[in-house]
Amino acid sequence: MINQNEKAEIKFLEGPQSRFTELKFIVSTLLELVRCFGKLRSIGPCITFFGSARFREGHPYYEFARETAGEYAKLGFTIMTGGGPGLMEAANRGAREAGGKSVGCNIKLPIDQSPNSYLDKWVEAKHFFVRKILLVKYSFAFIVMPGGIGTLDEFFESLTLIQTGKIKNFPIIIFNTQYHKPLVEHINSLKEKGTINEADLKLFIVTDDIEQARLFIIEHSIKRYGLRPKF
Repeated sequence: MINQNEKAEIKFLEGPQSRFTELKFIVSTLLELVRCFGKLRSIGPCITFFGSARFREGHPYYEFARETAGEYAKLGFTIMTGGGPGLMEAANRGAREAGGKSVGCNIKLPIDQSPNSYLDKWVEAKHFFVRKILLVKYSFAFIVMPGGIGTLDEFFESLTLIQTGKIKNFPIIIFNTQYHKPLVEHINSLKEKGTINEADLKLFIVTDDIEQARLFIIEHSIKRYGLRPKF
C-alpha cells in the first residue's frame, strides 16, 4: 500500500505543481538532509558496499561480502551500506564481527525494508536521491557486489560522479568477475563505440581477490588522501 509520503513523491515527479506544493517538497527534503547529516556527522571515513538484498546467509556471495567487509573494517574504515538485508546485512555483519563500525542508510519502500540487526547507527531516507547522497558523501571507496538494478544504479552514479569530477577519484572495486562479466563487456564495448575513453576504464577494477583490493584501497584511498582511519 502506498503511504502519504510516497503519494507526495509520485505527485511531485508527475511534472510542474503549484509553487506551494513544490516549496513543501523542497522544505521536507531539506529537513530530511539536515536530519541525516546530523546523525551521520561523526561516523568517520567510510567504505560503501553496494549489493543485492536477495542473497541470504550461507550463500557464497553473502559469505564473501561478510569476509570482505571485515577485512576492510580492520583498516579503520566504517562500513556503510543501504542498511537492508542480503549483501548489505552481510557487509554490516562482517564489520561488526571484526570489531569495526557499521552504518546503514535505509530507504522507505511500499514493501517494508527494515534495517538489519548489525548496524551501530542508521538513518532512514524517504527518497532514493537523498539516500544516494549519503552513500557517497562519507565514502573514500566503493565496493560493488553482485546485485540487480539498484546496485547498478548506485555503481553507475558513483562512477559518473568520479568521471565528471564531481567527487574525487575514489577507488571503485567490482567483485566477482564471473557475475559481472557481461557488465564489463558492455562497458568495454562503449569504448569501442567511442562513447567513453581509455581513462574511463581505469576508474574501477574488477577482481575476485580480497587482498588485491585491500592493497588497492590502501594505495588509492588511505595514502592518496592522507587518511588516518581508527580501528
